[in-house]
Amino acid sequence: MWGGRKLSSSGSRFLGAHRSAFRGTQADCPRLTTSAAYSKNQLSWTLQIKPSVFSEYRSMCFKSYSMTFACLNRMKSYSLPWTRPYSTSRTTVDSSEVKTFLALAHRWWDEQGVYAPLHSMNDLRVPFIRDNLLKTVADHQPGKPLSGMKILDVGCGGGLLTEPLGRLGASVIGIDPVDENIKTAQHHKSFDPVLDKRIEYRACSLEKIVEETAETFDAVVASEVVEHVIDLEMFIQCCCQVLKPGGSLFITTINKTQLSYALGIVFSEQIAGIVPKGTHTWEKFVSPEKLESILESNGLSVQTVAGMLYNPFSGYWHWSKNTSLNYAAHAVKSSIQEHPAPAEFALKEETEELRIETSTNSGVHEELKK
Repeated sequence: MWGGRKLSSSGSRFLGAHRSAFRGTQADCPRLTTSAAYSKNQLSWTLQIKPSVFSEYRSMCFKSYSMTFACLNRMKSYSLPWTRPYSTSRTTVDSSEVKTFLALAHRWWDEQGVYAPLHSMNDLRVPFIRDNLLKTVADHQPGKPLSGMKILDVGCGGGLLTEPLGRLGASVIGIDPVDENIKTAQHHKSFDPVLDKRIEYRACSLEKIVEETAETFDAVVASEVVEHVIDLEMFIQCCCQVLKPGGSLFITTINKTQLSYALGIVFSEQIAGIVPKGTHTWEKFVSPEKLESILESNGLSVQTVAGMLYNPFSGYWHWSKNTSLNYAAHAVKSSIQEHPAPAEFALKEETEELRIETSTNSGVHEELKK
C-alpha cells in the first residue's frame, strides 16, 4: 500500500499517460487539457499539454504551454510515503485467521497447551528485544531497564509477550483483532497491580490506530504475527508509521522453505499436534530476504537477522545461524527524515524530460528525412 518519493509522482502519471496516448495518429489525438488538484497537501496545479502535428514518420513533439501553480495556504514539508496516514478502509486482518484464534482464546495461559512453544519462546525473544533497545539508551534503571519506553505489541494474543515487557518497566499497548484474546489478556494482567498500570489492551487492528498513534512508540513488536496477516506490505508500512524516528521494529516469524513446510505444517500440525491444524498457511510464510526488502523499502534499516530452532522434545528454543525455519529480525526506522523536492521543481524536471524527448524525436525525424 502506498507511492513515489516525490510529490511529482502524480504529475509523472499524468505525463506518462499522455506520452502513451500520443503515440497514434493525429486523428486519434485531439487537444488535451488536464488539470489536477492536490488539496490535501494544500497544493493545486493546472497542466495543459497540446500535441503538435505528426510528421509522416509518426514522430511527435510535445509542447507544454501552460503550467500554473497556486498555493492555497503556506506550503508544508511533505513526508515520505511511509509516514503518510493510511486508509482504514483496507485491512491487514484475515477473517479466517480470526476464527482460528477465537477458538483458542481461552488457552493462552496454559503453559502445557497449544501455546507452550510461545511461552518457551519468551526465553529468546524477551532478551532479544531488551538488549537491542538498551543499545539506544545511555542509562537505565536496575530492575526496570525499559522504564520510560513506549512499546506496541501487535497481535498480542493473551499477553504472553506483553506482560514480560511490562515487567521490564516499559509502558506497553497490546492490540489484537480478536476480542476474546483481549479479554483473556485483560483478565490475566488484573492479578498484578503493577502490570495493570503499565499495560493497556485494545481490541483492534494495527491500521485502526495508525493515525492517532503516528510516531508514538520507541518499539513495535510483531512476534509470530506476520505469517498471519493478509497484506504484509501494508502491515510493515503501518508499523513504520507508528514508530518514532530511530525506533525499533522486532519481528519473529517463519521462513518460506520446503523444510518449514515439512516441519512447520506437516509435522507440527498434522503429525505431532504441537499446534492445531490450520494454524499456519505456508503461502503466507516470508523469507528473510523478502522481509528485509520490504523493511528497507519502507525506511527501516535491518540490524539483525538470527535463526531460531525449537526442540519439540525438550520444549526449548535456542539461537541458530540457520534461518530456514524460524528467525528473528530487528530493524530501525531512519532518524533522518528526508524532504522531497518542492512540486514546482519536480514538475520542471518532468518538462525537461519532455523537452529532451522532443529534441530526440526531432533529430530522428531529420535523419529519416535525409
